Amino acid sequence: MHDDTPTARTAHDSQASHGSVGSYTLGFALSALLTVAAFALVMRPVLSRELTLAAIVILAVVQIVVQMYYFLHLDRRSERWNFISLYFTILIVAILVGGSLWIMSHLAHDVMGMGIEG
Repeated sequence: MHDDTPTARTAHDSQASHGSVGSYTLGFALSALLTVAAFALVMRPVLSRELTLAAIVILAVVQIVVQMYYFLHLDRRSERWNFISLYFTILIVAILVGGSLWIMSHLAHDVMGMGIEG
């Protein structure tokens, strides 16, 4: 059985920062707004293709920051190991995405005789 007495809790449990209903609601509203903005940019193109792509990338980065701050509670007060694991995750994702794009580019060049540019 799980012992939930105060002596069984760790120091980390008492210092854990949890958001309030208001902060979760604000995070959700910001996330929804950013998603709707990206969707609107694609469905009603008012910018050039390159500017639309740049705007979507910027909105995606802002979305990541909002998610990390409001839902994962990663801010300057977070523990150091949280950031180390975050940086490691970013490194692994960058290696996977970069390697996949590199492989697909070479496959397109070798198999089709053309680059990704078409």
